[in-house]
Amino acid sequence: MHAMLNIAVRAARVAGNIIAQGFEHRDDLMTESKSENDYVTRVDKEAEQAIINKIQQSYPNHSFVGEEGGVIEGDDDFKWIIDPLDGTTNFVRGVPHFAVSIALMHKGRLDQGVVFDPIRNELFTASRGASAQLNGYRIRCSNAKELRGSLLATAFPFKNKEKELQESMQLFSRVYPQCGDIRRSGSASLDMAYVAAGRLDGYWEKGLKPWDMAAGALLIQEAGGLVTDFKGGHEPMKTGSLVCGSTKLVPALLKTFKG
Repeated sequence: MHAMLNIAVRAARVAGNIIAQGFEHRDDLMTESKSENDYVTRVDKEAEQAIINKIQQSYPNHSFVGEEGGVIEGDDDFKWIIDPLDGTTNFVRGVPHFAVSIALMHKGRLDQGVVFDPIRNELFTASRGASAQLNGYRIRCSNAKELRGSLLATAFPFKNKEKELQESMQLFSRVYPQCGDIRRSGSASLDMAYVAAGRLDGYWEKGLKPWDMAAGALLIQEAGGLVTDFKGGHEPMKTGSLVCGSTKLVPALLKTFKG
C-alpha cells in the first residue's frame, strides 16, 4: 500500500470509530442546520478534526479542504479533500448508510482515495495507476454496455428544490423507462464506491462539491470506469455535475440526458 494511502486509511478508521460510537448514541449528536435540509453534527466536526490530526502527524505541511472545516493552507502540491461523514441525514435518522471520504490530490491530480463504511466495515481504496480495492481485494466496474437492465443511482436536490427539481425529474423520466431500476441512497461517496465495485452500473448527480466525489472518482477510474460531467467533460469537480459508470454506459446516459 502506498505510504500516503496507508495514512489515509488510518485516518478513515479513526474517524469511523468516532462515527460508529456516535451512531449508537444519537441522542447526543448536537445537530445543527447549515441550511435548509442540510445538517451537521458534533460527530461530523470531531471526525474531520481527527482525520486532519492523523494526517498532520505524518504530513504537517500539506493543505486541506474539508466540508466542515474549510481550507487549511499548506503545500498546495499535496491537498487532502475530506468529507468526514457523507450521509449525515441518514446518520441522524438512524439509517446505517454513510461513509468517510478522503482523497489526496498531488499537483492537481487525484492520487489517493479512501471511502470507508464504518457500519459494514467496508474499506474502498485506490492509488493512481495501481487499481481499486475493497478490503484488500481488487474491484472492477461492471461491464454494462447499455441502459436496458442496468441498476443506476442518482440523487434529487435537497437544497433549492424549486429551482432544481424540474430538471432532475426530466432527467429521471428520460432514464427510468430505459434502465432496470434506480436507487437514491443519500451518500454520493458510497454510490460511487458501489459503481467502482460493480454493484451499481452508473450514477449521476448535480450540485456536488469536491469532497463529495474526489475519492469516489479515483475509485471508479482505477476500477476501469469513466467519470465525466453532464457535458462529457473530464473536470466534474469544477462543474459540480457528475456522471460515472462503465465506459459504455456513461455515453448512453449522456445521450439519454439530451433527449
